[in-house]
Amino acid sequence: MTALDDPSIDRFLDALWLEKGLSNNTRQSYAGDLALFNGWLHERGVVLHRAGREVILDYLAWRLNGGYKARSTARFLSALRGYYRYLLRQGEIIEDPTLRIEQPQLGRPLPKSLSEADVEALLQAPDLDTPLGLRDRAMLEVLYACGLRVTELVSLTTDQLSLRQGVLRVFGKGSKERLVPLGEEAMHWLQRYLAEARGVLLGGRISEVLFPSQRGAQMTRQTFWHRIKLHAQVAGISKPLSPHTLRHAFATHLLNHGADLRTVQMLLGHSDLSTTQIYTHIARARLQELHARHHPRG
Repeated sequence: MTALDDPSIDRFLDALWLEKGLSNNTRQSYAGDLALFNGWLHERGVVLHRAGREVILDYLAWRLNGGYKARSTARFLSALRGYYRYLLRQGEIIEDPTLRIEQPQLGRPLPKSLSEADVEALLQAPDLDTPLGLRDRAMLEVLYACGLRVTELVSLTTDQLSLRQGVLRVFGKGSKERLVPLGEEAMHWLQRYLAEARGVLLGGRISEVLFPSQRGAQMTRQTFWHRIKLHAQVAGISKPLSPHTLRHAFATHLLNHGADLRTVQMLLGHSDLSTTQIYTHIARARLQELHARHHPRG
């Protein structure tokens, strides 16, 4: 069955092309989606432009049971809404049956993460015989120990660090403040960096920036990200990395080792727990993998 089996579909697609410059690919996708729905309705004795909300919901359930992906169903609904709005404007129907039908939840793509072995290799990659290498090792340790955003890391000042208490005072999105514990390893590398490398990098200049660039100024996100990619090459990490990779690893590894979601939410500085819940999918997948590999009945 094709879109030409119902002339109203073709008229709608022509109108959409004139109004929004619909691409050929999108037009073909919409035509196929609407034709499939039209065929499904025909088998049940329902006319396309007379389909009501309940029938559309039945069709969505049919798609779900048939294994259609949420993204393709979202595209179908976009086409269907446009179609019924077109009929409404043309005076061919008096009510849009899709008004009270919600879009399917597409879900968020899972963030890429590193294994604990990958993180260890990355942390050991900087050359500790240079001030830059010591600075980078301290930055990577803090990034991983505290789950910071890259912007939060490069903008840290010395007064945000309390070595005595072992915490960082971090200002996140919307200038929201949170205290994050450093841990022994991050503390060790911070102390060594402050004693051996920071003064050399500043070259006698006065700065509040905790991790200055070679010019003694605040480092840009792009510069630090370039440094991470260099260290990843040294560590032999071929996985795709993003500015959030170590932050994702921080959250995932905490959950894998038994941390509760609320704690991770607080450490990451998420205002909404649902933002943190995405990490449980990664942690769960890792735990299922370990169970399958090591459990006698896995």
